[in-house]
Amino acid sequence: MKRYWIMIGALLMAVPIVFAQTENGAFKAMLETMYKKTVPLVSVTELKRMQNVVLLDTRARTEYDISHLPNARWVGYDDFDLKRVADIPKEANVVLYCSVGYRSERVGEKLQAAGYRHVHNLYGSLFEWVNQGNPVVDNAGKLTQRVHAYSRLWGVWLRKGKKVYD
Repeated sequence: MKRYWIMIGALLMAVPIVFAQTENGAFKAMLETMYKKTVPLVSVTELKRMQNVVLLDTRARTEYDISHLPNARWVGYDDFDLKRVADIPKEANVVLYCSVGYRSERVGEKLQAAGYRHVHNLYGSLFEWVNQGNPVVDNAGKLTQRVHAYSRLWGVWLRKGKKVYD
């Protein structure tokens, strides 16, 4: 009987580990099918090592106002206009992000077509940044746990932070 309970305990301890790996694997599988890979990807770890980076947030203004990466600049997606980035040199090291990376890849394509040479898409975007425990700030520049999760469907991929919906 004691052996039975030891096995049950071992299984219960393994479930969170397996679930986390499966959930992370599912997120990566979803990203792999969604990205066209027309814009080079950069990981959260690589971004943290980069210097002189221009961070561009391609989400809706309401999403950005709730929280964004520190020092990120809002450029939008639906109403994106190259005039918003006209002051950024074409040789600048630019990293774009959105919630998971789809919208930022589309804006990255536009920047590449406009002659920007060092454009990158943050792999997993804001959700991956937050899921790895990195800070976000609100519109006043103060640290926050609030993260716009885009929609309840997409919000399942955000595992940390306090999910906010419109």
